[in-house]
Amino acid sequence: MLGVLAGFFVVWCIILVGMFVGRRGILGENARSVLSALTFFVASPALLFETLSKANVHDVFAAPLLVAAVGAVATAAIFFVIVRFLLKRPLPESLTSSMSASLANSANLGIPIAVYVLGDASYVAPLLIFQLAFFTPLFLMILDATTSTHRTTPLSFVLMILRNPMIVGSGLGLAVAATGWQVPQLVMEPIRLIGGAAIPAMLLAFGMSLNGSRPLQASAGRRTDTLLACFFKLIVHPLLAYLFARFALGLEDQALFAAVVTSALPTAQNVFVIASRYRTGLVVAKDTVLITTVVAVPALTVVALLLA
Repeated sequence: MLGVLAGFFVVWCIILVGMFVGRRGILGENARSVLSALTFFVASPALLFETLSKANVHDVFAAPLLVAAVGAVATAAIFFVIVRFLLKRPLPESLTSSMSASLANSANLGIPIAVYVLGDASYVAPLLIFQLAFFTPLFLMILDATTSTHRTTPLSFVLMILRNPMIVGSGLGLAVAATGWQVPQLVMEPIRLIGGAAIPAMLLAFGMSLNGSRPLQASAGRRTDTLLACFFKLIVHPLLAYLFARFALGLEDQALFAAVVTSALPTAQNVFVIASRYRTGLVVAKDTVLITTVVAVPALTVVALLLA
């Protein structure tokens, strides 16, 4: 219990530093975008490679991956039925709203939580891999089929996955782990140092992003959708993950704790990017990302206390 609280304390401290730095403009106007780009393209792939190269491949792809898949798909499906058939929203908007309710921030907040609260970045790898390699591309493919503004060819679909630096870092790390090859220390040391920049940079950028944002200001008649999506992301998603992991797979202790905590992560910021691309569900995406992000750490702390 003390270790969990200590982990959240560390995360909160760095987030608050980021908020202070952002509010005072110490690093300039573009600091958040620069830090985010650093973590996405350079530091996070290095951290994932180092972590997964030493992981047990079976532990990554067995039960945790199944929990990540079932929890996310079930949450999205239930939410989609509600907004599509009860609230009567258009199909593309229902799809992007379903992403808001089920797609977790497995990188910018997931990796720090995995390291400081769960004790190992590999705990978030199943969720990250499932979302980047399957779940998000699946939504994009369906959106392409239901709108006339974009079309994704099979080749561009595959390239979209393979060009993601986190998928590349994770894939290479898992390949090393599966083959049992020992990366020379001279090669691994700079990778480890670069990966060490990922978590502080993520949390500083995360803290900066919390300055000046106000949710539900221009709800455009979608306040119900937004609040429902927040409820599904922070409550329903981890609850479904818990029920499946505990009673269907028989997970206990740390494995169960990790599965539920990673499912309770806030909505991924990529959802707003996707909503902007397809010009649908923008209000719900923006506000759900913001609200779940703001209350994520307190909500995760409560989840940790309940499961401890």
